[in-house]
Formats: sequence, structure tokens, C-alpha cells
Amino acid sequence: MSQNKRWYAVYTAAKAEKKVGTRLQQQGIEHYLPLQKICRQWSDRKKWVEEPLFRSYIFVYTDESQYFQVLNTHGVVKFITFGGKAVPIPDFQIALVKRLLMESIELELTREELIEGMPVEITAGPLMGTLGELVYIQGEKRVAIKIHTLETSMLVNIPDICIETIRDSHKLALLDSMRSTKFAPYTRELG
Repeated sequence: MSQNKRWYAVYTAAKAEKKVGTRLQQQGIEHYLPLQKICRQWSDRKKWVEEPLFRSYIFVYTDESQYFQVLNTHGVVKFITFGGKAVPIPDFQIALVKRLLMESIELELTREELIEGMPVEITAGPLMGTLGELVYIQGEKRVAIKIHTLETSMLVNIPDICIETIRDSHKLALLDSMRSTKFAPYTRELG
């Protein structure tokens, strides 16, 4: 039945992501908890700590046979659903998050809907081929990479030389299918 396994996002109790990960591991359920190192400042010291990239979320690689086992894990609140069914997350999006964290690229998450900006492709470096949206935040160019299921975007600082506007209608359609119909006007302009 492992052929039917897919990635799913699970919502956890607040600040319980690591404990849920440990409990899932004890049950033999494959999971992924993206962690990033952050320097925290206290009144008397600074310390590097690992914090979840997506607060209150953990990803599980499972099938229907383990659905209730995951749900009954202490600290798990619910699967992320649409229309009452757990929504699978494409493998490439999990792979992208893993790749971004391995490259130690400065990431910032936002739930803000990014309205302005052109669809872009990263043309060089470890993220080459990644599609996203160009945004400006505090005067810096960043590429927003949408994790559609979580309604969250990752913002990545990318040098100008590594970004190219997407002109290929097939890539625009792919980006469009991952986000919304936002880039449809660009597709019509090309077609």
C-alpha cells in the first residue's frame, strides 16, 4: 500500500511540532518537520536555536491506512483539508523546502497575498528552475515561492542576475496552476 503514500500537512497544537515529530517517529510514521536555525536574543545572551519553518505544521508521508493513527497522535489537531478530504502536497514542493533549507538560504515566511510582481524563474544557483513571483520588500528583490496548500509563501533573496521574467506560456501555466489564475493575463499577452 506504500505506493499510495503521499505528503500531507498536519496542523499541530501550538509549539508541539517537535513533540509530534517524535511521537510519529515512535509509531513508524514517516514525517518531515522543516527546521531553520535562528539566532535568539535574550537579555543576557544570544543563542542559535532550531525552530519550525512552518509554525504548528508538520508533514506526514502516509496513506489512508494510517490516517486515523496520525490523527490520534497526541498533539495533532487535524489534517489540512479541502472539501472534507486531506489535501496531498506535491512531492516537488516538499523537495523544494528541503533544498532551500539545505542551502542555508535566508528564508522568510509570509501569509500575505502577494498581489504585485511579475512571474519569474530563477536561472542560476541552487534554485535554478524554480518558478515564483518577484516582490520588493524593504528595497530588496525577493522571489516568493508559494506553498499553496498552506497558503504560505517563502521569500528568498536572489541576486538580479539570477532572475529572469517568465515568457514561456507553459511555465506561466505551471506557475498559474500552483498559485491561482493571477498570471493568466501574462499568458494571454504571450499567446
